[in-house]
Amino acid sequence: MALGSPDLRSADYLQINPNARIPAIRHHDGGNQPVTIFESGAVLLYLAQTYGGLLGTTPAARGQTLSWLFLQVAGLGPMMGNAGHFRSLPSPDPYALGRFVGEAGRYLGLVEARLHEADWLNGESYSIADIAHFSWIRSAGYAGFDLKDFPALRAWVDRIAQRPATVRGLQSLA
Repeated sequence: MALGSPDLRSADYLQINPNARIPAIRHHDGGNQPVTIFESGAVLLYLAQTYGGLLGTTPAARGQTLSWLFLQVAGLGPMMGNAGHFRSLPSPDPYALGRFVGEAGRYLGLVEARLHEADWLNGESYSIADIAHFSWIRSAGYAGFDLKDFPALRAWVDRIAQRPATVRGLQSLA
């Protein structure tokens, strides 16, 4: 199902995600009722808890994974989306553009600083926090940012883009 597809408003899909957006999943876990999950952070957390891995092995790493995951879903993602939206308008409102581009840049700076301290956001290993941030950061040009201004982010994006699962996933979009 593609972004903007009329199928997102179908009665069947609205039972999975009443917000009529992607991502959303229906998982048949062997119980009487399928489990439905919507919103990217919730889907990532559910999959990591259900199948194991990608959360971190220590309490400290798991805490960092959740902190960075929620920073993305509540901060970086919405700010990048709004920055891109307002930049695309024929006559963008200067206040809105300044607000959202400024906040998106601040969030990118936070992630850049974290990646100067550690290879992965949770400080231990690749996690759902990295997955959540990756798509927004690799597409930072959408919101008017160039990753050459963020060398740690650029190196991190390159590391993730070389992971076999990422390569397969990105090829499936082409």
